[in-house]
Amino acid sequence: MALPDLLHIPTADGRADALAAVPGTAGPHPAVLMYPDGFGIRPALRQLAGDLAARGYYVLVPNVFYRDGPTPVIELPEHIGEAARPAIFARLMPMIKAHTAERTLRDAAAYLDFLAARPEVRTGPVAVTGYCIGGLLAVRTAAAHPGRVAALAAFHAPVAAAGPDVLSAITAEVHFGHAADDLTPEQLRQLNEVLDAAGITYSSEIYPGTVHGFTMPDTDAFDPAARQHHWDRLLALLDHALPTG
Repeated sequence: MALPDLLHIPTADGRADALAAVPGTAGPHPAVLMYPDGFGIRPALRQLAGDLAARGYYVLVPNVFYRDGPTPVIELPEHIGEAARPAIFARLMPMIKAHTAERTLRDAAAYLDFLAARPEVRTGPVAVTGYCIGGLLAVRTAAAHPGRVAALAAFHAPVAAAGPDVLSAITAEVHFGHAADDLTPEQLRQLNEVLDAAGITYSSEIYPGTVHGFTMPDTDAFDPAARQHHWDRLLALLDHALPTG
């Protein structure tokens, strides 16, 4: 696998810097648009993208807050512990609130067009995945571009915030991996009823004993067993909907 490349993507509102992780084997490769959590592109996301590229996928990780500056938009400590979170979120939350659904969809079209034009990327639909707020962006992207997204995965993400109309527009195969403190079993049942009514092929489950952010090794929420379960679910989804062979 090649080292992740830094690049820029033209959008309706400027240029988004992004990270691309490319397999070391000859392409073209199926593509994955990976939306980061609110903390953005950093070593933990580089590792995620690199690990997925090692499986044969071209992985694009955009800086979704590029309007507020290039990566790193916010300087982060090596480990994002509880003591650091209040100051970080004081700067982060205004950017999250400003990133409306309309902004998401304008950017999503640019990201998908970028992937479609890359010679390293295989022609056809892509996968979209995301973490935390990035999972909500992934849901909105898949719903807005049903013909261009074959697989959708979101982890410890507020996916229900997209609303039933958006969720019902999804045609991709789906996996939602929820943290145990993100929603109750009753809320999970209600979410899954929406997916059932839409006829979506999906799995949607609470990862037992987890807290929000369980995939991220640079936070206190990290859970190694849940991180592995997330990989197992993600790779199974991609292998079925978007195989590399």
